[in-house]
Parts: sequence; C-alpha cells; structure tokens
Amino acid sequence: MAEPVFRRLALIGVGLIGSSIARRARAGGDLAGEIIACAQSAATRARVRELGLADRIEEDPAAAVAGADGVMLCTPVGTYGAIAAAMAPALTPGAIVSDVGSTKQSVLRDVAPHLPAGVRFVPGHPLAGTEHSGPDAGFASLFEGRWTILTPPAECDPAAVARVSEFWRRCGAMVETMEAGHHDRVLAIVSHLPHLIAFTICGTADDLADESRSQVLKFAASGFRDFTRIAASDPVMWRDVFLNNREALLEMLARFMEDAQAMARAVRWADGAYIEDKVKRGRKIRQSLIDLNQA
Repeated sequence: MAEPVFRRLALIGVGLIGSSIARRARAGGDLAGEIIACAQSAATRARVRELGLADRIEEDPAAAVAGADGVMLCTPVGTYGAIAAAMAPALTPGAIVSDVGSTKQSVLRDVAPHLPAGVRFVPGHPLAGTEHSGPDAGFASLFEGRWTILTPPAECDPAAVARVSEFWRRCGAMVETMEAGHHDRVLAIVSHLPHLIAFTICGTADDLADESRSQVLKFAASGFRDFTRIAASDPVMWRDVFLNNREALLEMLARFMEDAQAMARAVRWADGAYIEDKVKRGRKIRQSLIDLNQA
C-alpha cells in the first residue's frame, strides 16, 4: 500500500463532503494515517463517533488541527474566516491547508490572511455532491470520476499543490488547476445559477394558491421533480455560496434573464424556428455531458 498522503488529516466539518472524505480515508488507508474530525454540534460529534469516521473528534478547531500535516475545511464558506482565525495559532509549520468550498476568491480572501508563515494554502473544490447533508449522507465513492478544481495562489509551493492533487486523485477524482476568479465565473453558470433558478421556481410554486399548489405537487413531471431535488440542498451552504460569489452570479443571472426574455418574445410571436433552435442547442449540451461521462 502507498504511504498516506497525510500523516494526520484534520477534517473541519463532517457533512456530506467531509464524511465522504473520511469514509474514503478509512476504506483505502492511503489518504491519512490518522483522521481527526471537528464539528460544533454535539449531535454531529456523537454521530461521527457512532459511525467510526474518525480516530478523534473535537469541538475546537485549534484542538483538531494541532499536530496535523493536512487540514481540510469542509464547512459552509461563510464560516471560513472565523475558523481560520481560531485554528491559526495551533497550525503546525509545514502543514497544508485546503478546503472543499464552491467559491474560491472568497476563500482566499477569508482564510489566507490568518495563516502563519510556513503553512501552505491550496484551495480546492470537488465538483461532487448530492442534495443530502450531514455525516450519514457521505459515501466513499462520491468523488470517483468527478473533477476537483484547485485554485492555489501564485506564490503557492508547487510541492504542496502536487500533494493535494495526489490526495484527490487517490479519491478517484480528476484534477485541474485554475485561477480563483476564473473558477468562480465558470461555477456561476454550471452550478450556482442552476441552483438559484431551482430555488426560485420551487418558491414560485409554493406561493401559488393552495388549490393550484396541491395540483402542482400531485402532477409534478420529471422537469419539476429535478428542480425539487436541487432545491432540497443545504440552505446555509447555498446562502453562503450565493453571497460569496455575488458578482459572477449576478452577471450570469443577467445574461440568463436576457435569454429568457428572448425566449418569451419567441413564444409570444410564435417564432417556432427560434424555439426549436434553443431546444436543439440544449440537446447538444446534454449529449456533450454524456460523451464526457459527466451526466
């Protein structure tokens, strides 16, 4: 068996992503020699203990990262600044700090200033997940065949980037590196905007009169059901994502609204050719995802 990537890995947060990392680390033995879990909730800590996901469980981030050579932030991105400030004094020189957040410019802004000299920071984002949350939601194969994007700052140690890349490859992920701002613009269209639309459509349905709402739920077709699956996602996590990628998200939302208005005009004026072209382009995008094994 290969040497573990990290001698001691501290997971700050043990929800879907954190517990999936823990399960994969437990199953393979090649990610971490020791797993330390950190959770604020007593109920979460108790459940992590019952599931056997960690060798030690802490409430205090500083206690969790003490002596760790790898630290992974797995909480909503809005919590990162406070966590970084709390754990910074206990970080071991030479340790690598990474994360799994869906926004990257905000992570660099909120975490990097707190980290002491000698600690390497390699922000990351595994593009994997489900609508479920909590320590019971994770599974070891979550990252297999999925992308993980790393957004290290320009001055980051290449050896640290290589080590975090190897960590995710051993999880079964494909790894790509890009600049944080570019990541946020790409994710605004492929992830953040679709979630915003899903939450909005479900809110619109919920605001209908009682009789109409009951029929919407009773006769929900696959399209609406897909929106409800997305809308079942963690509200705190997505609140933080929207607020921490607001500029890119608002830009993509404006472009979408322009396109939606164009489609509305086509429907109003019976422009069948325009409508058919849009549907064909949608089918083409879907086929491209299937061809890339990302569907």
